[in-house]
Amino acid sequence: MPQSPVSQSDPLREQIIAQFDGMSAQLQQAARYVLEHPEEVALVSMRELARLAAVQPATMTRLAKVLGFQGYNEIRAHYAQTVRQRNDGFAAKVRQRDAQAASPPGSDIAYHMLHGLSAQMAALCEPEQLKRLTAMAERLAAAKKVYVLGLRSSHVVAWHFHYVMSLLGERSVHLDGPAGTGGDALIRAKPDEVVLVVSIKPYALDTLTLAQLAKEKGLSILSITDSEVSPLAGISEHTIYCATESYSFFHTLAPALAVSEVLCTLLAELDRPSALKALQDADDHLARFNTYSNTLPRRE
Repeated sequence: MPQSPVSQSDPLREQIIAQFDGMSAQLQQAARYVLEHPEEVALVSMRELARLAAVQPATMTRLAKVLGFQGYNEIRAHYAQTVRQRNDGFAAKVRQRDAQAASPPGSDIAYHMLHGLSAQMAALCEPEQLKRLTAMAERLAAAKKVYVLGLRSSHVVAWHFHYVMSLLGERSVHLDGPAGTGGDALIRAKPDEVVLVVSIKPYALDTLTLAQLAKEKGLSILSITDSEVSPLAGISEHTIYCATESYSFFHTLAPALAVSEVLCTLLAELDRPSALKALQDADDHLARFNTYSNTLPRRE
């Protein structure tokens, strides 16, 4: 989830999340932008915020009324007060970002992308996120079987988790297959099993459909997603939120991939003797087939 100057326990934030599912599509779009960019709510006009959120200004007014306010200015005042109470210069950061937008194309794109990624990685080290990682690893360890689901751009994260888990044992099942058969593995799924779902906005419909099906079959859903208002948040037993915003035109998957790596390592550490044996078996198998090499192959 993108970092914000507003406390995660902010009552207005909690109210927006609680009412989110009952909002229209346009109100949800506005509400999500407010949740993810509270500093802009405090610092820009309603019309500019509506433009950034890709909704009409009237939608911002309707959102305020749905939340129990007389008008949008009360929402802005709430966030402005929060920003004023902090001393880490959020307004300066917004102005700095605007100034960066005027930089010559390509002059510092790499720096800003990598700097943003480092901040997102650092956010994963916050105590609440570390607790979530530990709790999810323990839940995964307790499950007899772990189904892993991630489609489109999220496929790389799901596949990485499944691949590493396959080196540690036989509990991982990747919900992917030719001719649309990826979900068939759920036919014999049991309630004492779990599904690890990876999905970020825009959420792949097939991912949400399979997750809902697994939930209805009694499986526990564990999710790696991007927001408290993600469709997965409400059906998940455990959730880890990862930032996806990037200086690039495309969202970043680096934080989600880092979460995958951490979860695999935590799982290995929870049963270290079994993990070491499984990894040794994998090493022996790969060596037998000369899978890897440190030199270029000779040409006859």
